[in-house]
Amino acid sequence: MEEIAIDLGTANTLIIHKDKVVVDSPSIVAKDILSGELIAVGKEAALMQGKTHENIKIIRPLKDGVIADFEASEKMIMEFIKQIPAIKKKWIPPKLKMIICIPSGITEVEKRAVRDSAEKVNASDIHLIHEPMAAAIGLGVDITKPKGNMIIDIGGGTTEIAVISIGGITVEKSVKIAGDIFTSDIIYYMRTQHNLHVGERTAERIKIEVGSAIEELENPPEDIAVQGRDLLTGKPKQVIVSYKEVAKALDKSLLRVEDAVMETLAKTPPELSSDIYNSGIYLAGGGSLLRGFDKRISKKTGLPVYISEDPLRAVVRGTGTVLKNFDKYKSVLLK
Repeated sequence: MEEIAIDLGTANTLIIHKDKVVVDSPSIVAKDILSGELIAVGKEAALMQGKTHENIKIIRPLKDGVIADFEASEKMIMEFIKQIPAIKKKWIPPKLKMIICIPSGITEVEKRAVRDSAEKVNASDIHLIHEPMAAAIGLGVDITKPKGNMIIDIGGGTTEIAVISIGGITVEKSVKIAGDIFTSDIIYYMRTQHNLHVGERTAERIKIEVGSAIEELENPPEDIAVQGRDLLTGKPKQVIVSYKEVAKALDKSLLRVEDAVMETLAKTPPELSSDIYNSGIYLAGGGSLLRGFDKRISKKTGLPVYISEDPLRAVVRGTGTVLKNFDKYKSVLLK
């Protein structure tokens, strides 16, 4: 039996096998509409985004952190598991023991969808863990102690905010404002401010290269040139975009994330509040790479904010740790 840990994310799927990240790919598939077959999965499918003809459909099987397209997600998980070097070599697909990460705001039906998908890919022993819990373990926080720790995990589909103590989540909030919404904010801003129609891939590039949560950065990134279609003339055109513009574009969404953080703090029991006052807030997930996001949260809450060293992999690393020390962390898994 092979043991794997999966972070099934809206934007990226990561898999750990034998303490190594063996798959790190966008959660996206390209499907041939006529035959129903998958043409590409992961990075190859991502390159086709926005550039396909009518017979090819690009599907993102997960939306807001949960499975939206059951069939596509199953095929995608299957393809990713086939990419694991140790499993690729075997003639007969081995039985799998799996720990899968899920958002904390997920419903029973959605949990079942994740479980069913895993069963279809030959998993006989399936366990689920909440994302903020996995992120905390991945950040190296000792979650078993009676001490409050606050984690904010900004993914592609959801932002998970949780206060963790004694191996459990005491207060949690899951909001559907995260990387995907930031990307669509940028598309909307480019359209309204520059009359430029840009695709998702381009907006994603803007977010990564000049993305910012505040309008005053100490070492700002250089402006970038962005190409798209002029909405007035229909001709391709180019505009220069600065980080300040991105901060403006994202402001409303970031305010809503701030509000969610404040709500979570307001619901936290006083003893845990004093712990958080001393230990600060931990950030994980791709969204925490947004420049100045930590400063923004710190200014709003008046608390120190720390970003994990490899925020994109914090959740999967935590899941891998649980898999490796299964007996120690058994209690944090969902029943």
